[in-house]
Amino acid sequence: MARIIEGQRRVIRLTVDDVLNIVREYQKLTQKSCCYEHTREILSKSPMYLPED
Repeated sequence: MARIIEGQRRVIRLTVDDVLNIVREYQKLTQKSCCYEHTREILSKSPMYLPED
């Protein structure tokens, strides 16, 4: 699960599972994308969230 690290600037440390889930979701959403602009359009309509510790 993602963990927020406080300091001068908030940082979110991702676990391996977090990264793999993001990649899986990205691949699922963009499998029919034809170009960079289309990918941006798809992702802008489908926000992704990470749980916070």
